Amino acid sequence: MGIILRWLGAFVLLSATFNPTDINYVRWAEANYAGQFPLVLFLGLLLAVGYMIYVVATLRSIGAFGIVLIAAIFGSALWVLIDWGVLTLQNQSLNMWLAILALSLILGAGLSWSILRQRLSGQASVDEIEG
Repeated sequence: MGIILRWLGAFVLLSATFNPTDINYVRWAEANYAGQFPLVLFLGLLLAVGYMIYVVATLRSIGAFGIVLIAAIFGSALWVLIDWGVLTLQNQSLNMWLAILALSLILGAGLSWSILRQRLSGQASVDEIEG
C-alpha cells in the first residue's frame, strides 16, 4: 500500500503542476500572477519542495541511469502499443496524461526503491552516514 501511495503522491504532484485541463497550477498562476503574486509564489514554493523530495530521493535511490532505464522501458512499451494500433499519437491530451503517468511511475519507483529492493531480494537496506 505504501508504494501505491508514493506513486499516487507523485501523480498528484505532477498533475497539479500541469495537465491538459485548465485545472492546474501553471495555468492558474498565469491567469492570477498580477493580482495574487504572494499566493502564486507560496504555492509554487510548496510544489518545488514536493519536487525536491521526489527528485532527490529518486536520484539517490536509482540514479540517473536508473531513471533513463525506466523511462526507456515505458517508452518502449508505448512504442509497442502504438505499433499494435492500441494507441495513437493524434490525441495530445492522452499523450500528456501518459507522460504524467510515466514520470509519476519513475518518481514513485525512486521513492519506493528501497522497499521494492527489499521485497525482491529479501535484504534490508540502510543508509550509510559518513562521519
